Amino acid sequence: MDPLDPRLVAELTARAKKQLRTRMRALRSAHPEAARAGRSARVVERVLALEEFRVARGVALFAPLRSGGEVDVGALDEAARAARKRVYYPTVERRGDSEHTALAEVADPSELAARGRRFHEPPEAAPRASRGDVDLIVVPALAVAPTGHRLGYGGGFYDVMLPDFCPPATAVVVAFDFQLVAELPAEPHDVACALVVTDARTLAALPSA
Repeated sequence: MDPLDPRLVAELTARAKKQLRTRMRALRSAHPEAARAGRSARVVERVLALEEFRVARGVALFAPLRSGGEVDVGALDEAARAARKRVYYPTVERRGDSEHTALAEVADPSELAARGRRFHEPPEAAPRASRGDVDLIVVPALAVAPTGHRLGYGGGFYDVMLPDFCPPATAVVVAFDFQLVAELPAEPHDVACALVVTDARTLAALPSA
């Protein structure tokens, strides 16, 4: 059998991802806010139980999108600071002709603010993290597979940023259990996370087939 044209494969993959994003957004929105809050609390409990969280000196979190619906990991910020861990959040900065996702240390979550994107970011002057500063990176997703591959919003920010810190950092993708799917269309540039945490289970990422 002749191999498929790489351009056709890329087109089909992009189309599949777009359709899945639409479906997962609708599925997430169909769950009442109170139900999502309860599920978020259980996700937080599972992350707090990770040995990787316990021993981490620096933890990277994320501010849920202002459009709502993502796992709320705000309680992890409080827990991390109570344990005297450094806390970082993603920010997007321009490097040359392109934008790049960095991690910046935040002294208090109140410092996070809208800076022209859908999510709240640290101040521009916040100290940037380097490899080795962050031990655990908590990553959001619209959908996630047991391999640790995630479906985001199409910006590719985490796929670019995670290799800057992992290893030695461990990336853990968090999602509601109904966002866990058997497999996802993955491209060579898609970066898998090492752990998958939902409100119902904690998984070590399985090797890709």
